Amino acid sequence: MRPLAADLVEAGFSVCNLDYPSRSAPPEELVAEIAGGIEACGAGGAPRMHFVGHSLGGILARAYLADRHLANLGRVVMLAPPNRGNEYVDRLVGSDVLRWLLGPTWAELGTGETSLPRRLPPPSYELGVIAGTWSMNPFAGLVLDGEHDGLVSVESTKLAGMTDFLTVERSHTFIMRADEVAAAVIHFLRHGRFGK
Repeated sequence: MRPLAADLVEAGFSVCNLDYPSRSAPPEELVAEIAGGIEACGAGGAPRMHFVGHSLGGILARAYLADRHLANLGRVVMLAPPNRGNEYVDRLVGSDVLRWLLGPTWAELGTGETSLPRRLPPPSYELGVIAGTWSMNPFAGLVLDGEHDGLVSVESTKLAGMTDFLTVERSHTFIMRADEVAAAVIHFLRHGRFGK
């Protein structure tokens, strides 16, 4: 996320680029970690506080906002989020390999009604979603239906109540490094939409 953070700073935003132990902690601990990071960077005193998250980061932002009313909440952009869950998790549920590689939170990202993303309420704030449509993985189509970024299907990124939606020809891993994505994020944070 560093290149995107640099683009946001250049565009005039103050940025707190939060890290969290995605592979070692369950979701509630990750949300608490994010909450601590937000407090530590002093974002509570900002005139407007926006959120930009990639993949699991977007889901954690939704989880954070589900339990809080922020008077200074601005807009939220999610990059390649599994808002409807992830088919890979469904296929590998209970797998020790999945848990070892990705940690306990990823086991809760399936497509079932009780999965973490499906349990979260719809947004009550302006939300933009950007999905990727290009994959480096030639086998992803065996698991994912329709267009996808190699890890998350375009359909899975969509969320009822989102304000705007955009697809870009980028892969899941590097979507946040594309100039067109940075421009779309900045435009959404400023105007509440991706395009003119």
